[in-house]
Amino acid sequence: MLTRLRRIATLITLALGLLLGLVGGWASGASAQDTSNGAEGDGRVNVIEVSGYLDPVLVDFIHQQLDAAEADPEVRALVLQMNSPGALVNEATFTKLVERLASTPVSVTMWVGPSGAKVKGRSAQLMGIMDDVGMANGSDFGDLGDPVIDEALFSSEFAEVYPQLRNKTVEFKDQGDDVTFGFGRLAPTVILYLLDLPGFESSIDSSGDESVRVPDRTRVAFGALSVFKQQVHNLGSPPVAYLLFILGMALLLFEFFTAGVGIAGIIGAGSFIGGAYGLDVLPARWWAVGLLVLSMLAFAVDVQTGVPRFWSVVGTIMLVVGSMFLYNGISLGWVALLTGLIGILLAMINGMPSMVRTRFSTATIGRQNMLGQYGEVVEAVAPDGVVLINGARWRARTNRATPIAVGEQARVAEIDGLTLEVEPEEGAARDYRERGPKDTDEAVEHDELADSEAAVTDR
Repeated sequence: MLTRLRRIATLITLALGLLLGLVGGWASGASAQDTSNGAEGDGRVNVIEVSGYLDPVLVDFIHQQLDAAEADPEVRALVLQMNSPGALVNEATFTKLVERLASTPVSVTMWVGPSGAKVKGRSAQLMGIMDDVGMANGSDFGDLGDPVIDEALFSSEFAEVYPQLRNKTVEFKDQGDDVTFGFGRLAPTVILYLLDLPGFESSIDSSGDESVRVPDRTRVAFGALSVFKQQVHNLGSPPVAYLLFILGMALLLFEFFTAGVGIAGIIGAGSFIGGAYGLDVLPARWWAVGLLVLSMLAFAVDVQTGVPRFWSVVGTIMLVVGSMFLYNGISLGWVALLTGLIGILLAMINGMPSMVRTRFSTATIGRQNMLGQYGEVVEAVAPDGVVLINGARWRARTNRATPIAVGEQARVAEIDGLTLEVEPEEGAARDYRERGPKDTDEAVEHDELADSEAAVTDR
């Protein structure tokens, strides 16, 4: 037991070392990858992608972009391209971000897009302090909840629609001369949104069939999270954190029952650490996380026996309850929920016992040499049960429908895949086709008796 626990600790240490190596390699790069278009001229507009829940990674990214914009005199505006269903940071961190956005000398605006983008909760409250807001057709916003931002900072248009959107989400769409609630302006693409920003230089291009407005002297720079930070940010996704957490525990459990440190254990340790980080960022219920951990321990009991029984039922109940109530105020999603539940149940009830038996049933530990050996019945074989042979539990069935009670000795008569066919130590039906150890002894005695009778006859 201690050896297996030390092996798991080694796997987790290796995974942490790998993550630290990735941090050292990727975090040294720029936090944003910028591309620019437009000719050299009158200033630049920076567009940064803010996608997903506002977690510490995204909040730090916005602060860094504000620092860069304030230090660069050429920057005319900073545009947040938003698609965020809410904020995960605590109120103090969120308030600090709001104060920074409200006090910066750089013009900060927001474009909600592309079509289908959603901005909800505290992320949507940020719309009220922007210098300008544009939204793509079909984007959703609302479910504002109670205001965390000082309402005095809200624009008059946003303050007017706030009561209607406190607990409701609406689709932003063109309604002729007006748009939904009269808040924000229609902008199908980010470029069309930029063309109408105050101070943005553009010109009319008449070279095609139709005249269109294009950026002229104002350049546009697009920024996004670096590769490493994007991966860390993805860990804060509810489905990703959940699936990584249970996958990591399942792989560590598999490694617990096998010899040596394998690739499954390293992947499991990394997945477990990543999932644990995501659950720490997300509003996860601690008791639900505890149920997920306990469910794996319950499954482990029956994985050891090789037969799904009482503890598999207990583990299934804890897994289902823990999964369904894992997050507080955030939806896991049915696809991720069913994927996790079905995958773990199939692995623990069917796949895991078979894989463990396969690893421990190789020729290197003499599986074929078990023929003729005796073992103790630990679960009645009538007709299926479990026998203990050389300290290992094996699934067994009676060789000739002769039940064997718990505590009795059973002899291995045949091996069928991962199942042993056994017979009782005494009282087994005879089969002239088999020659076990008892058959051999009786044959020797029969031959000796025949030789004695022959000798008497000769005399």
